[in-house]
Order: sequence, then C-alpha cells, then structure tokens
Amino acid sequence: MCGIAGIFLFNQDHSDILNSVKEMTSVLAHRGPDDNGYFFDERVALGHRRLSIIDLSKNARQPMFNEDESLALVFNGEIYNFKKLRNFLEKKGHLFKSVSDSEVILHLYEEYGVECTKYLEGMFAFSIFDLNKKTLYLARDRVGEKPLYYIKNSNGFYFSSEIKSFYKLNFFNKKISTEGIYAYFNNIQIPAPQTIFDDVKKLRPAH
Repeated sequence: MCGIAGIFLFNQDHSDILNSVKEMTSVLAHRGPDDNGYFFDERVALGHRRLSIIDLSKNARQPMFNEDESLALVFNGEIYNFKKLRNFLEKKGHLFKSVSDSEVILHLYEEYGVECTKYLEGMFAFSIFDLNKKTLYLARDRVGEKPLYYIKNSNGFYFSSEIKSFYKLNFFNKKISTEGIYAYFNNIQIPAPQTIFDDVKKLRPAH
C-alpha cells in the first residue's frame, strides 16, 4: 500500500497552493512509511508516500520518470503481470532503470497512451503528468480495489488516496452530502462517484 496526492491548477494565479501537496501527502504517511517524494511544475504538484515491496532501491522512488523525464508517475498498487509486460517493452526498445512494477506503467503509457490500462492486471490507482502536453491522466483498477478521490473547482483539480488529504486545502468545505448519507444508510456504503462530502468525488472503478 502506498499513498498518492496531487494538484493540477488551471492557471498560475493560485500557484502558491501547490505547496499544499506536501501536507496532503504527509497525511498519507501511514500508507507509505518508507519514503516520500514530490514533483513540482508551474501548475502541477505530485506527492507520493512509499511502501517498498518489489524494488527496495532508490531507483524505484516516486514520483518516477521515463527516460527523457517527459512523464511523471505516482502509483499506488501492484501490477501482477509486470514481468511479462517488461519483457515485451524491452523488446520494443524501452530502457528500464529499476525492477519495479511502477516503471512498467510509464513505458506502457509511452507505447499506448491512455489505452495502457488495457494491459495491466492488478490493483492500482495512478496518475501520470505529461510535461510536454501539460495533461494529467488518472486511472483506477477495474474493481476499484485501490481508492482515488478528487475535487474539481474553478481553480483546479485535486486528488488523493484518502479524503482527509483535502483537509489541508484551505478552501475545502466539509459540507456533508445528503446523497452520500442516504446511500450509506441504505447500502452500508457510498458507491462512486459520491462520497460523504458534497465537494469530493470518488473516481469510478475502471475509469
């Protein structure tokens, strides 16, 4: 289990909020006690808390980058078929610096773009920022085993593995969702995209 968090601003006028990603990520320390890492661009910030399992080396630290550092990844989960995918990608000329399953996602994205998830077998929630296209891509596994929450407002897009990261955003309104409450007391759960808060949504499984 790891923890991811990030901010994507629609303009630079509110760039001071990018530092909030450090606090958002610190809240996830229990998910990844082994290490932390951050990436900052003009309008984007990514944070990661790491639980080291497959590759314990520094080469597997996140945010992780591809060869030319045009893509930045933060990932929570496990890819079961990563060795098979790695062999396939190496034959296509992709170069790896680690033996982690995380890096396979980056190279699959290079090869297939947003269609990369079709090849992944496992449980995952991840985000890739494309520095050239200035786009942010998020994905969640098919059954929604790994959590991923987000807020979108007029200033930007904010995401995290856990809702309590959003408590660190000074604009966050803890208004309880009536739909969320209704769903919980009827189903003992709140199905995506709803959550217990009005402003917070849950990314649907396989989205």
